[in-house]
Amino acid sequence: MDGVALPCHESAGLFVSGADTYCEKEMIMRVFVAGGAGALGRRLVPRLVARGHQVTATTTSTSRLGLLEQLGAEAVVMDGLDAAMVGEVVAKARPEVIVHQMTAISVTHAGKADMKHMDRWFAGTNRLRTEGTDHLLAAAEATGVPHFVAQGYGAWNGIREGGWVKTEQDGLDPMTGTPAEPGMAALGHVEDAVVKAGGAVLRYGWFYGPGAMDDLVEPVRKRQFPVVGSGAGHCSWVHLDDAASATVLAVEKKARGVFNIVDDEPAPASEWLPYLAACAGAKRPMRVPAWLARPLAGDVTVVMMTEGRGFSSAKAKRELGWKLRYPSWRQGFREELA
Repeated sequence: MDGVALPCHESAGLFVSGADTYCEKEMIMRVFVAGGAGALGRRLVPRLVARGHQVTATTTSTSRLGLLEQLGAEAVVMDGLDAAMVGEVVAKARPEVIVHQMTAISVTHAGKADMKHMDRWFAGTNRLRTEGTDHLLAAAEATGVPHFVAQGYGAWNGIREGGWVKTEQDGLDPMTGTPAEPGMAALGHVEDAVVKAGGAVLRYGWFYGPGAMDDLVEPVRKRQFPVVGSGAGHCSWVHLDDAASATVLAVEKKARGVFNIVDDEPAPASEWLPYLAACAGAKRPMRVPAWLARPLAGDVTVVMMTEGRGFSSAKAKRELGWKLRYPSWRQGFREELA
């Protein structure tokens, strides 16, 4: 009965997180976090450790082993694209659950995100979401790991049909013919493969919080992040701490299926972007017509800003008992940039 929340006896040690109380004796699991040194991994690993779980966390760099050890994990170097290495590391860790948080999201040589060439920017991550996912699932099957939780994405990329807010029953936009198409296909692969294997995929909204604000705020302060066209395209956000708490619940409750992990206020770019600028002490963002933004910023940016669809997290709240510390990006932006 590992991983199931049970009533606690007086003699049992307790772990408390938000409104949820669990029994230490029943909850301890061996958790394998692939990609533990990333922005979310750094918030997730210490939460799992604090709840008594035995965590093995991986990184691709020996320079980050010390960080993972400081967070309380057993740190291991692993290349998620090396099937043999993945199999060996997982077999040695003997986990009861694997959490796939591997990405390779990097910046260009100019030090900026590259939405215009998203196929290049996300090339490494797309491989980790296809080949890397397959390697981890194969290792899980080979070693008898009973549960699997994987990182997905659901911010502005809901299917562009109907209303502005999408549920888990709605598909992701394939972004056909744009540089985002390979990335959307990779996300689709994660959802198909993991759900088929009986695991859970968490469609996280756009991350913000510690370690995730600078790349977002810097172009806003330089007025390099304009509102495009109508700015009607919706986006869903999630603070890293809320994303981490949802992931802990998915691990402990052995969740299955797809879950949108977003805050309560999907909003158009015409609202969240000026608010972000104000919180950052920046001038109000410029407005640029779509026809001008397209050759400068690319098709993906124009779609996001004018047609993007956000997501609802009602299912995660209902089935996981997830409670947000930051129900709105308004509160979160303000506190992070205070």
